[in-house]
Amino acid sequence: MTTSDTAFATRRSARPGPTDGTGRPWPMVFGTLFMCAWSGNQFSPMLLLYQNVDHYSAGTVTLFLGIYVAGLAPALVIAGAVSDHVGRRIPMTCAVWFGIIASTLLALGELSSVPIYLGRLFAGMAVGTAMAVGTTWLKELSQGSFDPSADAGAGARRASLAFTLGSALGALTAGSIAQWGPWPEVLPYLIHVVATVPFLWFVRRPPETVVAHTHASDLRTRLAVPSARHKRFVRVVAVCGPWLFAACALSYGYQPVLLADSTGGLGLAYATALSVIALVAGALIQPVAKRIDSTSSARGIVVALVTLGAGLLVMIAAVATDSWIIGIVAGVVFGAGFGIGLVSGLLEVQRIAPPEDLAKLTGVFYAVAYLGFVVPTILAALPFGTLPLLGALLVVLVASTLFVIRGYRKHLPGSHLTSAVRDL
Repeated sequence: MTTSDTAFATRRSARPGPTDGTGRPWPMVFGTLFMCAWSGNQFSPMLLLYQNVDHYSAGTVTLFLGIYVAGLAPALVIAGAVSDHVGRRIPMTCAVWFGIIASTLLALGELSSVPIYLGRLFAGMAVGTAMAVGTTWLKELSQGSFDPSADAGAGARRASLAFTLGSALGALTAGSIAQWGPWPEVLPYLIHVVATVPFLWFVRRPPETVVAHTHASDLRTRLAVPSARHKRFVRVVAVCGPWLFAACALSYGYQPVLLADSTGGLGLAYATALSVIALVAGALIQPVAKRIDSTSSARGIVVALVTLGAGLLVMIAAVATDSWIIGIVAGVVFGAGFGIGLVSGLLEVQRIAPPEDLAKLTGVFYAVAYLGFVVPTILAALPFGTLPLLGALLVVLVASTLFVIRGYRKHLPGSHLTSAVRDL
């Protein structure tokens, strides 16, 4: 047995396996990732409800958000390594269970804050596991004999689409019920549980794409991600990453608070609308994003950053004029930049990582990207006016864009593994 056989997961040769009945197994993984993304984002429009109806303090509500990241970040890093060792199906099944447990606990949130904390922790674990493993599994099932008609970027687009649409539907369902429906603190979560349970069966149908190790490598070896040191990843992808979810947080996390006076008693509906608008814009732009992406440059990443800069300018105008309408325009532009950047970032990751590193590097990419969610918290904690802070943030974004442009055509991956080693 070679070192490669024992150090990394061994790929199965492409061969038929259980599918969705059409001969293409990827839709079931797409649906599983979709439901896990729903689990993570259904809480976003509920924050105002918990603060205004249950009278939780701003600090407690912020902690509800933070505990989510505590579950998400380790899952992003660990799940990819585990899936490369034991296969994709087991971690994705765990992700489905995490999502079901999360929603069940959140439905008990009227009893006390403890189920909310635990529910948010499990929601983070569900999304982190699904994003790291599901994105990789989709990529593997969107090529070769599994899907002969798919192009090279199909896996990244499908993963990005599943995440954005699932997040949008989660926010739309929960936010609409919270604003107008019955049992607002229970019904949104029960709907998610009922919709998710069938995926405990669906996730068993797609074929496995890795074979479990016959050699038990140590934990440190399994968690190591050599391709994360690739100069292309460090100087291009990782620079763009945090701005993607910073855009989401600014668009439908921070804007509803800043524009609360202009929305009157429809704050929950407005927060929900911004979530859906930004995420749908991110989904609709993705076919264009594939054409913008280039294998010979960072064109996709640069276009994403420039678009996000435009979104920040529109947001500044919305806050300066206290206009909820301009806020919606900002959400559209932010969503477009997010969609372009997510597709381009995933395509860059798939070009950089060797097959045995792909799930782990995907997890690292998402972990870096999710750092952007702390931007509104940082801005709110600083003792300066909102507009000057947003202006300073724009300056940092411009600097990041210029830094990426410096590496526009540098450190391009050739073959997967040899290029990663050469650029270390």
